[in-house]
Amino acid sequence: MEVEPLGDEILRITREGFCTKVCGNWTAIDDPVTLALAGNKAAVYRLLAREGLPVPRHALFSMDRMAPAREYLRRATGPCVVKPARDTGAGMGVATGVRTLRQLRRAAAVAAVYDHELIIEQQVRGGNYRLLYLDGVLLDAVRRHPPTVVGDGRSTIRRLVHRANAERLSGGFAAAQVLLTIDAEMRRTLASQGLSLRSVPAAGRGVVVKTVINENAAVDNEAVGQRICPAIVADGARAAACVGARLAGVDVITEDPSRPLAETGGVILEVNTTPGFYYHYHRRGEAVPVAIDVLRRLIEDSSNKPSRAL
Repeated sequence: MEVEPLGDEILRITREGFCTKVCGNWTAIDDPVTLALAGNKAAVYRLLAREGLPVPRHALFSMDRMAPAREYLRRATGPCVVKPARDTGAGMGVATGVRTLRQLRRAAAVAAVYDHELIIEQQVRGGNYRLLYLDGVLLDAVRRHPPTVVGDGRSTIRRLVHRANAERLSGGFAAAQVLLTIDAEMRRTLASQGLSLRSVPAAGRGVVVKTVINENAAVDNEAVGQRICPAIVADGARAAACVGARLAGVDVITEDPSRPLAETGGVILEVNTTPGFYYHYHRRGEAVPVAIDVLRRLIEDSSNKPSRAL
């Protein structure tokens, strides 16, 4: 197999005369229309709900049309999530723990940086599970725990966050993809636990610093492939098929992955069509080389095309 850098992180990969191109976690396996559809969260929710798959209760709104969000918040029995409706990933613009009108306005202002149309939805209780599918087959499943710091009985949470970031910098990409950012999401997550950045947790106490999991560390990712019940695996495959995605990272929220979502109140949160592979390599438990399966399929697809298309 030959790998040729083409610039801008684009690689041409050739094997036995057949080739494909990749750029980070972007591949040619799904067409642009499928990618655009998957990026529209409201449209995906509609498709999944039409097929009887569970999704969070939600409402669409915008900064100049806040009434649906205010009404949703008024009726909500627990914390809510506010996020952009389209074309974002890695937790960009997502706010959790929204309970008040003031928090709603602030969260909406941040989310509106990324898209004019916004979503408010229920904050579903449970763990966050990433199920990776290729052509309907489950390649791997990971529980992504939220980012956490551990108290030493002396340091404030702010100090612990700075220390965690120093460890991430020294450990490099194998330790974490990104640094922890001190923002409104962190402050809301701490406040929900009766804490603030000035709090000093007891020695050994773990403190979740963000509800959105995208800033977690490698140690926060846990291999759980054997613990996902067949019904959830089937639901995830159906979700990918609803979008028409061959390669999809389906995010599931549930309190018990050994039971069907219908029994636990779990939901399908998102269908990601350019899923990152980091969680499958950097985690607790044995890594699964999912990129090999994807590359093999890409080469197979290339070999089945007419020679003029290569």
